[in-house]
Amino acid sequence: MPQTEVRGVDVERVSAWLVANIAGARGPFTFDLIAGGRSNLTFKVTGCDGTVFVLRRPPLGHVLATAHDMGREHRIISAVGRTTVPVAPALGLCDDVDVNGAPFYVMGYVAGTVLDSPEAGLAISLEARRTASESLIDVLVELHAVEPDVIDLGDLGRREGYLERQLRRWSTQWEKSKTRELPIVEEVHRRLSTGLPPQIHTGIVHGDYRLGNCLSDPKTGRVRAVLDWELCTLGDLLADVGYLLVYWSDQGGPNGRANDPSGSEGFLTRAEMLNRYARSSGRDLSLIGYYEAFSCWRLACIAEGVLARYKAGVMADTQDMVTAEAGVSLLAERAMVAIDAL
Repeated sequence: MPQTEVRGVDVERVSAWLVANIAGARGPFTFDLIAGGRSNLTFKVTGCDGTVFVLRRPPLGHVLATAHDMGREHRIISAVGRTTVPVAPALGLCDDVDVNGAPFYVMGYVAGTVLDSPEAGLAISLEARRTASESLIDVLVELHAVEPDVIDLGDLGRREGYLERQLRRWSTQWEKSKTRELPIVEEVHRRLSTGLPPQIHTGIVHGDYRLGNCLSDPKTGRVRAVLDWELCTLGDLLADVGYLLVYWSDQGGPNGRANDPSGSEGFLTRAEMLNRYARSSGRDLSLIGYYEAFSCWRLACIAEGVLARYKAGVMADTQDMVTAEAGVSLLAERAMVAIDAL
């Protein structure tokens, strides 16, 4: 029986738009939520003939158009899709809010698995785990080799001063959202600000690059598509490498993040990941500890903002406050350890 109501989708109007604007789209359609929550909502859209598409829209209740800019994200994947970097094909953008209450875009469906937990990592073979590690680095090197002007993304953001801008932005966010005093966060910010490395390598920064934001082949482990481009901008390329380290663990070592599969047998070690990037890109990673520290600190600020919204009762789902608070502290402590090791 055809769907009539789907939270986040005006079934009748969106269906009509799909038929009129997306080649090969034949209704009636079924809409299944793939991912949702604090970020953009992603729906699997299946036509009556079995053809599958993916629809992305801002979170429900979202007000500020600039924070979840569908047009910008659609533009990025359209441009990156002209390179060797694997992304889902961009098929269409709807910026008429009368259709669905908010802009949305449609992309092609890419089959694959999201390696976003230790369990997901263990579900693939040892050989696939190694390939997943290598492919993750190789795709990042491909992305970082893209010249923004060549794919018409030269105006995506300011190129220089990336770290300075990020430090200002998230320090301000911390002051506005902190739920208690945590001096280590301010101390890490001070040390990051006084020890800024020069920005040598500038290009397209994904901003949230990790296995959990990729679709991987469940048999081979190879990355089939990079997802979630909403934080993408121009800036210091090594920020992506440092961020990846926050989500990568060595077997037998401390866990990086709960939503990362590494740390099991078969995945490359942190050192092997860095060596592969350095060899392929030709970039010096001697100061990568700074970028890992920065990424840990940035995530701590982001996590505190989320915690503040939970405590204010404005988030729909539940959260273990004690665990969340400890997570912020742990990230700040990891940042300090990385700084001390420089």
